[in-house]
Formats: sequence, C-alpha cells, structure tokens
Amino acid sequence: ARQATGALLGNILDRHSTARLLVIGERLDEEENFALLRHGVKGILTYKEAREQLSHALPQVAAGGMWVPRSVLSSFVDSILTSVQGRRLRADSPTALSRREQEVLSGLLENLANKELADRLHISERTVKFHVSNLLGKFGVRRRADLILLCYQRNPKE
Repeated sequence: ARQATGALLGNILDRHSTARLLVIGERLDEEENFALLRHGVKGILTYKEAREQLSHALPQVAAGGMWVPRSVLSSFVDSILTSVQGRRLRADSPTALSRREQEVLSGLLENLANKELADRLHISERTVKFHVSNLLGKFGVRRRADLILLCYQRNPKE
C-alpha cells in the first residue's frame, strides 16, 4: 500500500508540478511521514488534528508553505542531513559542499534563475544545472524549492 501511495503522489506531482498536497489520515509512523514528505507532500494532519487545524493548514499550504508537526519536520531534516554518505551534512558546514556548490546554493537562496546564476558565476547554464542537481542529491530533495525551504528551516536567521 505504501508503494502504491508513493507512486500515486509521485504521479500527481509529476503531472501537476505546482500542486500542493495536504494529507489527512490516521496517525502515521515516522517512515510513512518521511515518505510523504519525500514525495512532495506539503501538509500532514491526523483526522483528530484536522478538526482543529485544517482551517489554518489549508491557507498555509495553498500559499506554498508547509503544515507538518514540528517534531516530524525536525526528524525528517535530521534524517536527510545524516544520511548523506554516512556523515553529517550540515547546511552551515563549509566542508560539506564544494566552493562552487556553496556559491550556487547562495544564488538559489537569493532566488536567482539558472541564467542569472550562470552570468554571476561566469559559467554555463548547463554547469549551473549540474551543481543544482548535485545539491538536490546531497540534501535528499527533489526540487530546488524544497532545497531552499530546507536551508531556511535549518538556518532561519538567513
């Protein structure tokens, strides 16, 4: 059932890349919550929580935010950061990313397009895409928006 749910969510998000999904269900275990987040779900509520929080969660998710219990999100981020090659990867660690990856990530956090990043760094757009792809892999996310969100959640002062 988990694989079918993941395939369905992946299919929805592949066809509707701007869709913002909020899942309401029975209490899910950590693995199920992580799978939902990896598939791009932006909100997770139990039926009980939905009674009290749905009117707040829907506008938040619709506006591009996330509505996930803090404990789930914290555990999810920690699992991503510790899973990369068996070592702790921290967004603020200069040794975790190459200098160029840090520069590209900085540009992404400024919301620069690939062409703008390429011009700024004096590299091709193809090279920018290569570095973005590497960053997505290192941080265990599928989309650059998720990478940006992850960085801001990890380092809210920036």
